[in-house]
Amino acid sequence: MLNLITPMALDGSIGDLGSLNMIGYGLAAIGPGVGIGLIFAAYISGVARQPEAQSRLQSIAILGFALAEALAIIGIALAFVL
Repeated sequence: MLNLITPMALDGSIGDLGSLNMIGYGLAAIGPGVGIGLIFAAYISGVARQPEAQSRLQSIAILGFALAEALAIIGIALAFVL
């Protein structure tokens, strides 16, 4: 349990850094999750105000979703590599 908190074990050797990477990724995944929620909240609000602009807003929302999701995918790749 101590290895999850500090990377150094009691004998001075490096502990299990893989679990620290996953904890770090879990914390970093909050950002894209909040970002995606804000993107679609703005999309729903925009369509509710101007239904005729749905097609234009939808393409912008999907582009924003893809960019925010790319950050999460890059984060998980780095968590496994490092």
